[in-house]
Amino acid sequence: MEETERGIEHKEKIYILLIGIFVGGLVIAGVLASKIVNVAGLMVPGGVLAYSITFPITDVICEVWGKKRGKYVVFSGFITLLVALGLIRLTLVFPKAPFWTGEEAFARILGSTSRIIIASFIAYLVSQYHDVWAFHFWRKITKGRYLWLRNNASTFVSQFIDTAVFIIIAFYGVMPIFTLIKGQYIIKLMIALLDTPLVYFGVWLIRRGERNEDRYSRSSPAGNLR
Repeated sequence: MEETERGIEHKEKIYILLIGIFVGGLVIAGVLASKIVNVAGLMVPGGVLAYSITFPITDVICEVWGKKRGKYVVFSGFITLLVALGLIRLTLVFPKAPFWTGEEAFARILGSTSRIIIASFIAYLVSQYHDVWAFHFWRKITKGRYLWLRNNASTFVSQFIDTAVFIIIAFYGVMPIFTLIKGQYIIKLMIALLDTPLVYFGVWLIRRGERNEDRYSRSSPAGNLR
């Protein structure tokens, strides 16, 4: 019984860990986005890597736990972003300590405009829910085979939706949107291609724990009574 509980705990630990990385990536991406970085001549927000890792995580969760859990994780991430935004805004409103000299830099990094905040929220919800839907659409088409195909097919389109929606809403009329979309999307495509082995490894690791649990269940006295 003790080993069975460890097997269940193993799977749930991975689920909790994935959620932690997912919401952590969302929150830190917003902070890192205040720095524009040069990646092979492409100018992109510094948070592009942190945000991009959220898509393979939802793919792993959808593959192992199903569509409902995938949607719940996306919703949980949205609530986390709202809470983080509220706490940041509250901290910005508080008067600074007399000896604090970093108020201007702090406000510049964390005090995003309402337009950018709205753009990021809309882009997040549309792209992440599309990713969950598309992953299961391709899973049905491929009859559960070709994980690499549904991972990349869902992520490629979802990343484009996220990039286009965010940049159009946030920067239309202010910056050259097509240049920004192209730069971000190319980087996100590269990351999506590189994360495919991680998706396979994550699914394999979780299912290995399930198989170990099943083997113990069949060999234990309690399992033989079933």
